[in-house]
Amino acid sequence: MDPRDIATFADTDLTSSDAGPQRRRILVYLVGLLTIVVLYALAYQASLSLFEGRQVSFPKALLTVVESFTTTGYGEDSDLWTTTPVQLLLISMQLTGVALIFLALPVFLAPWVEEQLSQTAPTSVDDLSEHVVLAGFSSRGEALVDELEARGRPYVIVEPDRDRANELYAETEMPVIHGDPKLTRTLRATNADLAQAVVADIDDQANASIALAAGALDDEVVEDYDLAAYHQYAGADAVFSPRHLIGESIAHKVSAGIRPEPDESVQLDEDFDIAEFPVHSGSELVGVTVAESGVRERTGANIIGAWFRGEFVSPPPPDASIDGQTILVAAGREPQLEQLKELTRSHARGVGADGSRVVLAGYDEVGSTTRRELDPAVPTTVIDLEEKEGVDVVGDVTDAETLERADMGTAGTIIITVSSDTTTVFATLVIRELYPDVEIIARADATESVRKLYQAGADYVLAVATVAGRMLASTILEEDIVSFDQQVEIVRMDAGALAGQSLAEADVRARTGVTVIAVERGAEFRSDIGPEFVVEPGDSLIVAGIDRDVNRFSTLVES
Repeated sequence: MDPRDIATFADTDLTSSDAGPQRRRILVYLVGLLTIVVLYALAYQASLSLFEGRQVSFPKALLTVVESFTTTGYGEDSDLWTTTPVQLLLISMQLTGVALIFLALPVFLAPWVEEQLSQTAPTSVDDLSEHVVLAGFSSRGEALVDELEARGRPYVIVEPDRDRANELYAETEMPVIHGDPKLTRTLRATNADLAQAVVADIDDQANASIALAAGALDDEVVEDYDLAAYHQYAGADAVFSPRHLIGESIAHKVSAGIRPEPDESVQLDEDFDIAEFPVHSGSELVGVTVAESGVRERTGANIIGAWFRGEFVSPPPPDASIDGQTILVAAGREPQLEQLKELTRSHARGVGADGSRVVLAGYDEVGSTTRRELDPAVPTTVIDLEEKEGVDVVGDVTDAETLERADMGTAGTIIITVSSDTTTVFATLVIRELYPDVEIIARADATESVRKLYQAGADYVLAVATVAGRMLASTILEEDIVSFDQQVEIVRMDAGALAGQSLAEADVRARTGVTVIAVERGAEFRSDIGPEFVVEPGDSLIVAGIDRDVNRFSTLVES
């Protein structure tokens, strides 16, 4: 980033919002205390005059009230209190004073003690460059942090809420500072002029302000897709809408079952691809282990990973059992992947296999994007709670009668894109019970809801936070990602210490967890490699695996 771009914007002096409530509480307490003292002093004057026939000055009455509140004792005036009303007034003073003292404890003392005992987040960082600045810390930021930590990339979090910043600083090992990221002085305190990227992830209005403050914002998350242009006007180089992208990802996932070519893939050389294949109930692979499936021998494709009920494993263990909720991640040439697709599909189930339809439940930004990105040849019925253009059935997706009106019995797949994770989980339970053979694809807003949805019976789940974190990581780190909802990466590395060994001798998969899917030897790209293939000096190995396994492989070839 250009430091001059940041310097051209003037700071806007904003008062820290987290200190305001404490100041207001103190002010209210002091004003209330003063008012009560004055009223009691006036009441004391009036009571002595009315009931005792004595006159005292206001300062003298004020002294008596303070002595009563602080319980320091009286002495000189006690002989004046001979009537019951005056005595009751003095009792009331004493009780009020005790109550105000106890009230002062949580207002003054407790916050002070808590502040002294708690760890306070710093307001700046030192000696940090080529890092990523996260303005705000949401579940999307957590996913991005996981990606950055897996690659050893430095980062710093700017949290505008003081309590939240202190909590993150005290309870985690993440580098965090407290400050308002909309201010250029806060961005300077993060060494943003030396950063690789600034990620604004608070809300759409704040993100635009951060873009202006930074001058040249590298990456930004936008909630409202229609506002993306305004964020670019403010200076953002890349604007992401997780809900928009997740709709596209879901549509591509469904369309992969009807298009002849695999989708959601990363092209490496001509027709060599990486793709995901959901295993449908009724497929011949259901009920067998990975080793028993014989995918490599039968198709030539390499299984480099698999989803087992929400858990991604790479490589999958040979004794892992494949069921109707398994998703295989495989590498190979198109004819090989086409053969694998046929093995994973069921003639009794699947989009387009027998003219069956897709039911789409929920028609917000995610749902409408999914519908728009679906193959036009796929017959689709849309369910939503509100009557609007594009909705075919108005009703609750958790209601059996609504599902009947959507003709759920003839559908091969239902896509649940409602905004409430609780509703999505309940709908999944209902649909799995009523229609056990239908494929359920669900959207989850919270990452912790993913496992619940798989347990409820979903076949495939995409989490908004995970998608956002992955797409930001892929842009910032400039890496090829198989798909935004999982953590497989494909890298090219020099053969290094493996030169002269066969793949069987190197035993790369057992030692590191990655799969060698191809080799570049000069201008030649070779994907049909077996255990007997001998690595030569100068070869570039193309490997696939999750982040930590790729790091192990990098260490192996460099040793």
